[in-house]
Amino acid sequence: MDKNLLKATEDYWTRRADGYSKVNQEELTGVQHTNWKQFLVKEIEKTYPGHQPSDIHILDIGCGPGFFSAILAECGYVVTAIDYTQVMLKEAKDNAATCGVQDKIRFLQMDAQALTFADTSFDVVVSRNLTWNLQEPAVAYKEWCRVLKKGGLLLNFDANWYGYLFDEKKRQAYEEDRKNTQELGVEDHYVGTDIDAMERIAYQMPLSPVQRPTWDEAVLKEAGVQSVSSRRDIGSLLLSEVEQINYAATPIFMVRAEK
Repeated sequence: MDKNLLKATEDYWTRRADGYSKVNQEELTGVQHTNWKQFLVKEIEKTYPGHQPSDIHILDIGCGPGFFSAILAECGYVVTAIDYTQVMLKEAKDNAATCGVQDKIRFLQMDAQALTFADTSFDVVVSRNLTWNLQEPAVAYKEWCRVLKKGGLLLNFDANWYGYLFDEKKRQAYEEDRKNTQELGVEDHYVGTDIDAMERIAYQMPLSPVQRPTWDEAVLKEAGVQSVSSRRDIGSLLLSEVEQINYAATPIFMVRAEK
C-alpha cells in the first residue's frame, strides 16, 4: 500500500468532512432519509425475514458523516460504524446526536482494508461511496466477507465516479451534468470541493478505470460468497431530483451478496 497516497486521501477527507457532513444533514432531512431507510430495511428483511432489528448487528464501513449509521439505528438495528478519518467520525457522532441515536451506535476508527474484528462478527455489512476510494478494494471485500456471519448480507452502494479520467465519452457526459445543473438552476455538488486534489487521488486508485459493478461481482465470488447480484441504476429510487441531475452520468449501483 502506498502510504503517501493513503495520507493524501486521509488529508482530503479531513478537509472535506465539514462540507460532506452538510450533505448528509440535508439527506437526513430530505426525501433521501425515507427512500434509503425503506430500501435498506427491505433488503435486510429479505435475508432476515421475521427477525427483530435488535437482534441484527450491522457494520457500516466508511461511515463518513454517519448517514447510514443514523437511519439504521433509528430502525432499531445494533450498529457499529467505522471510518479511517477521525474528523469524519466526529461529524458522524454529531449527526447521530441530532437524530437522537448517538447512544445506539458504536463508533470506531479503522481501516476498511484491515478490520480488527473477529471472524463472523456481524449479520450485515453496509457501505456507500467508499470502495472506489480504496487502494486495495479486493482485500477490503475479503475482509468484509470475513467478518460477516454465514448467511449474512453485504450491501455496497457506489458508482464509477472517476471513470471520466480515463474515458472521453464519460468525460463528455460528466461535463454535460455540470452544464445541466447550471441550465436547470440547481446546486452543482462539485462546486466548493477540491476537484483537482480528488482527481489526483482518484487517478491513482485501481477502480477508477474499471467497469463496475461487474468487477465487484467477480471479486465477491472469488471471496466465497454464496450468491451475488447487482442493480446498476437505483438512483431514481433513492436520490433526490437534484442529485439525479448532478449524477446522471454516474449512476448509483448496488452490489448485494449473501455469504
